[in-house]
Amino acid sequence: MPPVIRHDWHLDELLALFELPLPELLHRAASMHRTHFDPAQVQVSTLLSVKTGGCPEDCGYCPQAQRYATGVDAQKLMDTEAVLERARQARAAGASRFCMGAAWRSPKDRDIPKVAAMIREVKALGLETCATLGMLEGHQARALKEAGLDYYNHNLDTAPDYYDSVIHTRQYQDRLDTLAHVREAGLKTCCGGIVGMGETRAQRAGLLQALANLPAHPDSVPINRLVQVAGTPLHGSPELDPFEFVRMIAVARITMPRSMVRLSAGRETMSDELQALCFLAGANSIFYGEKLLTTGNPDTARDRQLFARLGLVPMEVTVDADDHDHPGTVHMDIAAECADPA
Repeated sequence: MPPVIRHDWHLDELLALFELPLPELLHRAASMHRTHFDPAQVQVSTLLSVKTGGCPEDCGYCPQAQRYATGVDAQKLMDTEAVLERARQARAAGASRFCMGAAWRSPKDRDIPKVAAMIREVKALGLETCATLGMLEGHQARALKEAGLDYYNHNLDTAPDYYDSVIHTRQYQDRLDTLAHVREAGLKTCCGGIVGMGETRAQRAGLLQALANLPAHPDSVPINRLVQVAGTPLHGSPELDPFEFVRMIAVARITMPRSMVRLSAGRETMSDELQALCFLAGANSIFYGEKLLTTGNPDTARDRQLFARLGLVPMEVTVDADDHDHPGTVHMDIAAECADPA
């Protein structure tokens, strides 16, 4: 029988997983992965910053915070046609999901129709749609759902007991409230965090505990390795041991078996060997393209070469043109259902 999906993980259980010998941990994670997915398939997303810089928050890792001197200039919201052109390029390069990010604390109601127009047009291209716009109210989440949004990204960032060391302008509960609004609107959730910010192993386990014990597991779980940007408070943080990052991926896979576990920020500086270990540990999603919002990412040629060397292929999506209630509905070709039902 397939493993039971749990929402009652204890911290000591997670730490026991982290402390397993690496071969045993990888075996357990890889076995869990094969239960729910084809291990040779990787979901490919592209992320575009549709509104860059000028954010009033003080997230210690973020170059888009207006209070830090990072060389990122505030820009206005892109127009829909410019976003569409980038989405077409992403689709041509092999992406199946297009994510739109805006550096807002939270969008104003007047912003929602503009973003909704982008979502509708990108969805019409046959791409899955994802947005990350900051905190949302319930009516805003519903409006994005009506426009055809598939996923909403809102990360927890770190463990509850380390959060105040990184961010002071938003509370942990604010993030949980936004996720609740997103789930209630019927949107899929994309929610993960960042490691390498000076947290302890217990706090990395605490982040996974917070994610795995949500009312519904996130449909996508991005695991970011801190990209250190000069001018941000976390610049100069000690580098996280690569094997510890692999352990983070493996424990995420074990505790959230049907979620897409994504290698997100920080992949540009990962070796091919480290990425291969992460795929073995259960990662099955990446961001594709040379830029993630304002930080670097491997170019598509390098990713294609890596996929070829490892025998991996991008997950395919098909658009159900006959779905009259939800035109442009996107279905992924995967080995098993990946979403934890809300």
